[in-house]
Formats: sequence, C-alpha cells, structure tokens
Amino acid sequence: MASGNLTLTLKNMTQCVEFPPHIHSAGIFSYKTSAGIPYTLPNLEMQMTGIILGPTLLGHFKFFGEYLFNVNSQEILGVLAEFGYGFFMFVIGVKMDLGMINRTGQKALCLGVACVVAPLVVGMLVQTKLTSSFFNLTEQEMFRLPFVNVINCMTPFPVVALLLEELKILNSEIGRLGMSAALVSDIFSGFLQFVGKMVKMIKESSREDTITMVGASIGYIIVVVALLRPAMYWVIKQTPENRPVKKTYVNIIIMLMLTSGVLSHMYGQGFHFGPFIFGLAVPAGPPLGSAIEEKLNLFVSDVLLPIFVTACSMRTDFWSLKYLSTDSYTQVNGILFVVVLVTKFFASIVPPLYCRMPFGDALAIALILSCKGIVNLSAYTDYRDNLTISDPSFALAITSVLVTATFVPIAVKYLYDPSRKYAGYQRRNMMHLKPNAELKILSCIHRSANMPAVINLLDAACPSKENPIAVYVLHLIELVGRASPVFISHQMQRKSSSNVSYSDNVILYFNHFVRENLGAVSLSTFTSISAPKYMHEDICTVALDKLVSLIVLPFHRRWSVDGSVESEDNNTRILNCSVLDRAPCSVGILVDRGHLGQSSIVAPGSSFSVAIIFLGGKDDREALAFVKRMTNDSTISLTVIRLVASADEVDGSKWDNVLDAEELKGFRYNDVREGFVIYLEEVVEDGPQTALFLRSIVDDYDLIIVGRRFNVNSPQTSGLSEWSEFPELGTIGDLLASPDITCRASILVVQQQKMVTQ
Repeated sequence: MASGNLTLTLKNMTQCVEFPPHIHSAGIFSYKTSAGIPYTLPNLEMQMTGIILGPTLLGHFKFFGEYLFNVNSQEILGVLAEFGYGFFMFVIGVKMDLGMINRTGQKALCLGVACVVAPLVVGMLVQTKLTSSFFNLTEQEMFRLPFVNVINCMTPFPVVALLLEELKILNSEIGRLGMSAALVSDIFSGFLQFVGKMVKMIKESSREDTITMVGASIGYIIVVVALLRPAMYWVIKQTPENRPVKKTYVNIIIMLMLTSGVLSHMYGQGFHFGPFIFGLAVPAGPPLGSAIEEKLNLFVSDVLLPIFVTACSMRTDFWSLKYLSTDSYTQVNGILFVVVLVTKFFASIVPPLYCRMPFGDALAIALILSCKGIVNLSAYTDYRDNLTISDPSFALAITSVLVTATFVPIAVKYLYDPSRKYAGYQRRNMMHLKPNAELKILSCIHRSANMPAVINLLDAACPSKENPIAVYVLHLIELVGRASPVFISHQMQRKSSSNVSYSDNVILYFNHFVRENLGAVSLSTFTSISAPKYMHEDICTVALDKLVSLIVLPFHRRWSVDGSVESEDNNTRILNCSVLDRAPCSVGILVDRGHLGQSSIVAPGSSFSVAIIFLGGKDDREALAFVKRMTNDSTISLTVIRLVASADEVDGSKWDNVLDAEELKGFRYNDVREGFVIYLEEVVEDGPQTALFLRSIVDDYDLIIVGRRFNVNSPQTSGLSEWSEFPELGTIGDLLASPDITCRASILVVQQQKMVTQ
C-alpha cells in the first residue's frame, strides 16, 4: 500500500511590490479620472467570498489572478485578517470567566479531558502504525505529524460558545456542560500546543531562541497576573457604581492589547497569543468587561472576523487534491483527520452515558464537542503558512471544518430540544393542589422596582402555618461582557460562586418578608446572569426542579405616579412570551400600575380590595384558585365579578360550563372559609359593553385578577381582540393595562399550566 512522495520542482520567482501598497485596486481596466485619480474597486468587498475568490474557482484563472487577486491585495487583507483574529481572541479572553474552572463538576472535568486525551493517544498510535507499516514519509514529515495531530484534537472554547449561542441552548443543561467541558479541554490543548511550539523551535531554531521565546512567554504571563490584573481592578474601583468606565481607560487597554500582540509576534508566539492572555486579565462582566465588549464586539464580529475567514479560505486550493493519490503525507493526514474525529466523538459520548444521561442528549453533547470552527481554521491556516502541512492537506483540513460546522448544528437541533422536558405530563397548578398544601411560587425580579409589587402580591396570598407558601426568588441580570452564563444558588453560594456578591438588595428585601411571616413562608434565592433571550431556560428549569405551581413575571411596561407610561423593555416582553409558551406550571404576569408597587399596601389592619373578572375557562378557574387563598384574611375585600353573555349566546363547551359552576359555587353562596366575598353577575352583550363596564369599576380596587384566555372566543370579548396590543395579557388583561384607561389598580393575568393533552 506504500506509495512514493510527490516531488515538486521549485522555481525562483521575483515579485515587485510597491510601497506604500494601494488599499484599493485600480479596477479591471485601470480607468482614471481627468484628475489622475483611479476609479477603484475595493478589494475588501471583492474578497469576502473566500473559497470562490481563491485558487479553487475564480483565482484558478490567470485573468482573475493577475488583475483582481494580486499579491499586494492579499497581503493587505492578510494584515487586516491577523488584526481581526487578534481582536477576536482578545474579546473572547475578556468574556471568559476562569472562575468556571473552580465550579466545574466531575462530569465536565472528565468529559473535557477525555475529548482531548483519547483522540490524541489514538491518533499517535495510528500515526505510528501507518508510518511504520504502510507509508514512507521523510524525516521532516514524520516530525510534523504530531503537531497536526494536536490541532486535530482541539476542542476550542470559542467554537463551542458560538455554536451553543447559535443554537440558543447556552442556558440549557447541555449548554452549561458543553461550556465547562470546552473550557477544560481548551486549557489542556493550549498547554499541549505551547509544549509543541517549544519542541518545534528546539528542532528548527537555536537553543537561545527557544529559551528567549519560553522566557518571554512566561514573563509576559507573570506581568499580566502580577501587574495588569490588579490594574484592571484599580480601574473598576475608580468607576462609580452604575456609571460607565471612562473612555480613556478603555482606549489605553486597547492600545496595550495591540502592543502585547506585536510583542508576542516578535517572540514567536503569534499575534493573537498576547491579546488573548491580556483579555483573560480583564474581569468579566460589568463595568470593565462589558464596556470593552460594547466597544469592540460589533466591529470585530461583523467586520474584522469575516475578513479573517475570507483571507483563510482564499488559501484553499481544492485543485491540489489531484495529488492525493501520490502524496503519502496528505494520505496520512486524511486518515488521521477521520480517526481523530471519530475517536473524539466516541470519547465525548462515553462519560455522559456513564453518568446516565439520556442517549439523545449524550449524542448531542458529543457532536457539540466534536465540532470545528474559526479557531481550528486559524490553526490550520497557520500550519499551512509555515509549511507544517501541504496545500492538499490544508484542503482536507478545511473540508473537515466545513463539514462539521455545517452538519453539527443541524444534527444537534434535531436531537436536542430543551423545551421537551417542560412538557406538562403532571399537573403543577394551583387548581389541583390539595387543601392546605404548600403553595410554591417562583417570583422573577429584573430590578428593585419590581420587588414591592411582588411582595404585596405574596402577602395578599395569606401565608400562614396552615397554608404555607414556599417562595423561590430568581433575580435576572443581563449577561454583558461574559461568554458563559452564571447561575447562583445563594443557599450554596460559598460552594458555587466567586467572591463577587450578587443580589444583596433582593435577598435583604425578601428576608424581611420572611421574618414578618415567620413559620408561614420559606425562601430560596437564586441569581441568573444570562442573555435575555436565554433567561426563560433558567426560569423554567427552576420551576421544574422545585415543583413550582405558579411563576410570577413582571410586565415589561412601567408606569409613573401620574399614570403615564414611564418605560418599556422589549427584552422583558419577549422573555414573558417565551415563558408562557414553555412553562411547566401556571404563569402570572403582574402589571404594576403604581399602587401595588407602593410599600406596605397589605399592612396589618389596612384594607385591600381585590376583584376577579370571571368569564369562564381553565385560565379563569386557575385565577379563582389563587383568589381562594385570600379569603383567609379578613382585611382583604374580595369581589368575584362574573361576566355573563345574554341568554341566547353559548360561551364555551358544556363541560367547561359545569366546571365553572362547580368552582363558583362556594363564592356564589359565600361558603369560602372565614372570609366574606361579594359575588356579582353582570350580563353583557359584546366586547364594547364589557369595556364600558370595566372602565366603570377599575378605580374601585387595588388588584384585579383575570385569566389570560388566549385565543378563546366568547361573546363577552367579541370585537376587542382586534384592538389587543399585548396578546400575552389576553383580551381582558390587555384592556385593563391599556394607557387609555386611567386605572389605579394593578393587574395579575393568570395562565393555567399547558398540559400535553390540551
């Protein structure tokens, strides 16, 4: 099976380069204006198609190679690409939280080590067998193969992070496991690459150069840890709370980053090494990490990074694969690409299966850790430029990157759907709770302004030793300046988080509520630092794990004291809609119109008026189940208002009508424990009449509770749904939350848990 090596004839070529080089080409026909200024075609725009513009397609033709893709333009593009990748690695370093290593569990640690060590060992064994028994390689090619093998075994953290973000599963169980495993793997493979570069320099350079490179690298890391890291914390101390970092500090940091790139390139480590290590010195998150990310992220990801990818892909020449049948070195590399990829896949699937993870989830995590991306592309390009791999081997390497980057996201999306675990097979709602059972409520807090309204709502639920409430508070903080989401259980904070303290105000506020209801309320507090589009995963996961019956979400709109709209947060609205679609239990959206958000509304001895608008259906019955708890408090004045259609109209199914009548029976005959309830029935013809009635009563109550009744048509709401602005509130809730209604009452919109059979 052995075959001879391909022998290429080397020719000397002289290329004249004009300095300073032109940033733009002169155009296909070198047209000039009357002033002598050339009409130009920007090479940047023309080279964004990578492989198409490279020697594989258009660049393969002499006409295009000489007039459009000349040496000058590619050199300039290469410089921009190198800067782009350096900036990218700096931003990734800023986002990385090395504190994750301390929080890495045994499963992630074993998985991260296995997906590097196993393919490395198997690759080395296969390489030894192939070169000793089947292929005849030169001594230089034998020396280069282990370095390529190390690159094949990489599981870069940036690649996994970008893939998980693209798939929108960053906050899922698999997402967190993949991020932790990738961080362990990246550190391990980074160490292997550093050792490999040292060995390579010893072989190809003098001992003095090797010692200089190693000494400079270690010295630079010491300077970063001992001087630059404390300097970053000094910058943070100089920044007032809730104020942005001064632009001067940010600009100085960027200049130091560029300097570190130049120095690391001078000492043989590549331009991106310095910025990446420097980025790790920047504390992740606000205020400094978020300020740097905000300044650079858009420009790097949308401008510089595409240039880098284009410049790398332009080096690919798939025509060189015609030498595959005669090039032993390329054949060995091709076999190793496949062997290492398959070994990595199986090495990544074994630890999750051993930990009893479902097979589909284990398959998904193995695919994620086997994926290749921009970091692998950079490493292969670097090895192609320094002749560690040949052009045919580089074409095979790029093929492996393209194949995995294309098919892995599709396969993972098919295998793993994080919302499946929230499917309602068991009833987790208030209506089906046993009498005197503990009511478990998950309260979500975005900002301190949300807390008074939530506290007063919980207090209105009448916690007592006979009817206790378990409150789970989830403080939601937007992820800025980090790559990895953070979830903190404050009951286990000493074990699971860094020295940074989160959510102190939230903890103090709710602890005060617990002390006022000693023995009736239990409290657990959590913090989720995540991107808004992924926060629903943490909310639903906590609700599922804690067997919660009700999730309380603050509405995205805030009102001022005079009743006008003060602010809106569209991210919060998207989050609320995502939770409504996926929640494993009932959900309530709390619209605080100012009155409920005042402190101590439900104080001892004070009166608190509550109304429930009942039209019928499962959501209204769920709202009624929550209202029943309020009948234990004599200070709460409760009114049940049933809106009834005219006699010739039929609203809902007969079975729904039976269930509605059964739930209302106790309220109708005032047979609800010790409380006193006013029961009213109002006959309405249509939606406009309902709207007029609601306008007349909104000022009589502090809190109005309604069912969402999404997509439920009834005569009482006919003609109103067409004007609905916020479908997540339902027709009645949207009407009550409208700025057109001057209303002092806050609104709680309840949606019952969605069951699979529904």
